[in-house]
Amino acid sequence: MKPLTEQVHDLLSKKDLVGETVIDATAGNGYDTLFLARCVSPSGTVYAIDIQQIAINQTKSRLTDAGCNNVVYLVGSHAEILSLLPDNLTGKVAAITFNLGYLPGSDKTVTTETESTLIAIETSTCLLKPGGILTILAYTGHPGGKQEADSVEDFANQLPSSDFISQEHSPTPPASNSPRFFVIQKR
Repeated sequence: MKPLTEQVHDLLSKKDLVGETVIDATAGNGYDTLFLARCVSPSGTVYAIDIQQIAINQTKSRLTDAGCNNVVYLVGSHAEILSLLPDNLTGKVAAITFNLGYLPGSDKTVTTETESTLIAIETSTCLLKPGGILTILAYTGHPGGKQEADSVEDFANQLPSSDFISQEHSPTPPASNSPRFFVIQKR
């Protein structure tokens, strides 16, 4: 079975994102940001958000090395996504990615948290344009990670089916510490 990060990229690569606006809501080390920048090039824009300056620095370095210049870097919590982004993006974003948990290779005590994640995901559903897609990888192996993943599942299951399609692409049932992959698409 492919790693979940590759499954996210496979899913997003099936969408025509050229020229679109997309968001990496948890930039981390910049791998998803780079993938998204290549998907939307040459005329699209990626907003890369992370609460840690070190993550933004690593992402910016990765994208600069790859010659990508279509990324806007924002330091802040994903829960503040609306205040970080331009006002005119509501209902206009084609794809938003989240990798929940901690920054690999960094301080493992700095993690995403259930409350801020739920705010961020709810806000993200408002940013999506019709047909837009939201992907969420929830890593459960850190303190609070399982609760965060379960809360994402509950949120996704409560979205009105008339407006959204919600799916989990994780093994069923997921192992106790295995990551979980959620997809929410706006109709």
